[in-house]
Amino acid sequence: MKAVLTLYFLYFLHWDENTSTSVYHAFSSLCYFTPVIGALMADSWLGKYKTIIYLSIVYVIGHVIKSVGAIPSVGNQIVHVVLSMTGLTLIALGTGGIKPCVAAFGGDQFEEEHVRVLFLLSMWFLNGVLFLLLLGDVECFGGDCYALAFGVPAALMVIALIVFIAGNGMYKKTPPEGNILLEICKCIGFAVTNRIKNRSRHIPKREHWLDWASEKYSNQLITEVKMVTRTSTKSLQAWKTEDISANNVHISWQIPQYLLISAGEVMFSITGIAFSYSQAPASMKSVLQAGWLLTVAFGNAIVLVVAQAAPMEQWLEFVLFAALLFIVFIIFSIMGYFYTSMDPEELLAREDQQGMSNSKNMIGLVTKKAEL
Repeated sequence: MKAVLTLYFLYFLHWDENTSTSVYHAFSSLCYFTPVIGALMADSWLGKYKTIIYLSIVYVIGHVIKSVGAIPSVGNQIVHVVLSMTGLTLIALGTGGIKPCVAAFGGDQFEEEHVRVLFLLSMWFLNGVLFLLLLGDVECFGGDCYALAFGVPAALMVIALIVFIAGNGMYKKTPPEGNILLEICKCIGFAVTNRIKNRSRHIPKREHWLDWASEKYSNQLITEVKMVTRTSTKSLQAWKTEDISANNVHISWQIPQYLLISAGEVMFSITGIAFSYSQAPASMKSVLQAGWLLTVAFGNAIVLVVAQAAPMEQWLEFVLFAALLFIVFIIFSIMGYFYTSMDPEELLAREDQQGMSNSKNMIGLVTKKAEL
């Protein structure tokens, strides 16, 4: 759908290039900000299975509305724009919401050594379907058939949803464990404030700054928050930018570049998704997946800011984005070199033993309203 979205803006809604590019990147950013909503629903309320079903329905409804808005005989220009924006909003909520849940739910069904193969197959399948859909030049209603381009994903999603529900009895389902993100924020906030209140020389230092939350929160939650902060810091270095503006260069000259970019995207994305999944505790699989996908949203936001706030020639934009990616590559490589991979279950067990040992030597701290 995104492959023809800019063309739809330009040649059906008759927007100019700047408006079309801005709306495209705003939509792309929204698609990768909404995974946070889906992750919260999955890990804190509905569980991954129900979240996928409900938000898939939202996704289908969005595509149906978008398809109706692309039929020339339905209303005037204002109607087309209203239907298109409504449809895109629902699509962004649906597709973004299920992204972290699908990856995490799929990973839950396999052993750890098979997770990377799962993500690899899913990415090749999705891109292969997209390639086949772009092979033909389809027309309807006397012109380019945008309504069909937006309707086909809805039909495919309905089929996929039916197949997904049919396998209900065979799935391994992890139940939600309350408002995880809120607990993470409270734990971090208490650790920071508790550390500030206890700056006396007579109070011994602790191994990790999050350990200052141990007076109020369980050792398991503190350990899980440590894993989240370590992985999130590394993931935020993976900002990815996208730019689809047209150029006068023949498409053949762009094939080598796109082959290299596609190869890098496949290797980088699969490794990143598998890394986020493997380093996340069981109760936060979807949240960590959402954090990884959030980097794409930041990348699109950067492109949007550059396009609107500092317009420049296209080749300069590509040079700027390449330079930013190179800087991120250096930072990411350094962090990756010093990063120590771990098994969340083993780490939890080790921290539990350490917490039991430390609890025998606890001293009184100056804390207010702390549950000791």
